[in-house]
Amino acid sequence: MANTGTASLTIAELREFASFTACEQRYIKRSLDVGLGRQDAFKLWARDAEETASIRSQYVVYQELKALRGQVPGDSAFESLEGFMGKLLRVTAFDIAQDRLTCFSAYRFLYERLLGAEVRPFLPSAFCAAAALPQIKPERRKHLLQSISEAAATAPGWSSRAPSFYPEWVEKEAA
Repeated sequence: MANTGTASLTIAELREFASFTACEQRYIKRSLDVGLGRQDAFKLWARDAEETASIRSQYVVYQELKALRGQVPGDSAFESLEGFMGKLLRVTAFDIAQDRLTCFSAYRFLYERLLGAEVRPFLPSAFCAAAALPQIKPERRKHLLQSISEAAATAPGWSSRAPSFYPEWVEKEAA
């Protein structure tokens, strides 16, 4: 019975990932390779000099992930909030500025995997703060901020269940 519940949650994660644009899917897989150290992102994902530079920058910015994983504040811990949210905002702003994540759900999907389930309560505020930065073009800012649902922004609680589906590069078969 428990396996059925886990399987249906995994299928829901697969469906959610499938609902993202091809660009979002590609960026999420690339980001997981960079952030989790799974693969050499340069070999797999760099198609040109611009993308190589973007991946290089991503490796540098994602160094913050190591510190973030170890310092997720508790529910009522305000004293550690500044350091955590500052770093999370910086990494989030980088990803949003790449113009490849177009909505909150794609951002949440990525960050749950990069940082774990315990980061969920902080994702709406980090996303809204980064999306509202003046460095983000006004029309894009509007689209990003409208992509977060009221339910996500005002959730009374969050699941502590770890994600089970981590999308990866799939080699195309020769025809």
